[in-house]
Amino acid sequence: MDQCTHEVRAEYWRGVIKACGQRPAGQSAKSWMDENGICEQSYYHWQRKFRQEAYHQMKENSDAVPTVAEKTELSFVEIPYCSSPETNEPVISNRPVAVINTSALKIEITNDISASLLSQIIREVSHA
Repeated sequence: MDQCTHEVRAEYWRGVIKACGQRPAGQSAKSWMDENGICEQSYYHWQRKFRQEAYHQMKENSDAVPTVAEKTELSFVEIPYCSSPETNEPVISNRPVAVINTSALKIEITNDISASLLSQIIREVSHA
């Protein structure tokens, strides 16, 4: 079979397989094929062929997909504690005292953050 004929047949069978995949809920593939005059053996032959092609392409391209590091090492920075000279109470400011940057987001943390919220943020960011 020449390349042109193969491509035409492959395109036809891609359409058939797609249409079968969109059959009404509850209808079996076999009954859909019978209803539409599709040879079951040919259907599964082409489906297997397309899956094998997709698998081989995926394997070939797996080297092109960047790997993601399992976990990045956390580093801690001492945050200076500021207190009011008159009352010796902590000074609460809306200015960030720490910033967490990832490729997708930036989190600015102020002194008035609760310990539980900070723990939750660190847990979530380490999995991002």
